[in-house]
Amino acid sequence: MKNFQANLFIVLAISLCGLCAWQWYEQTAQRTEIQTLNRMVYDRDAAIQGYTNSLATLNHQLNQMDASLTEVKAVVATNEQCIISQKAEIVQLHFANENATNEIAQYKDAVNALEAKLKEAYAGIDKQNAAISNLVAQRNDLVQKYNDEVKDRNDVVTKYNNLVKQVEKQSGGSKQ
Repeated sequence: MKNFQANLFIVLAISLCGLCAWQWYEQTAQRTEIQTLNRMVYDRDAAIQGYTNSLATLNHQLNQMDASLTEVKAVVATNEQCIISQKAEIVQLHFANENATNEIAQYKDAVNALEAKLKEAYAGIDKQNAAISNLVAQRNDLVQKYNDEVKDRNDVVTKYNNLVKQVEKQSGGSKQ
């Protein structure tokens, strides 16, 4: 029995060592698996943290884009109002242009009519100048004839006076 107990004790000690070795192996495997799982949890947490940061960044960018979109919409509304006012101004300028064009056409017509009347007046003035020139020439001829006639009469008067003097001399010499 002693041998049996010693053998049993040896078997139990070897079994206990085997159990310890097996437990040590299992714990190493479990620790490796736990480390793998911890690594996976850490990676998952890091990914979640990255995704959370990414979501926060995307939310911030989305808010910025929303603000930019609001600004762009305000600018578009302002531009549309500006375009509408510019179109109205263009229409007003178009009407003003048409009015100015009509006035220019009326002024051109008036200038053409005035030019025609001036041409008629110039033609009448030319006729009057020609008539006046003709009258001046006739007057000059008449004055020349009158001067010639006056000269002839003055010559006749001078001859008459000379005759009268001769007659007086002859009659005054015979009376004495």
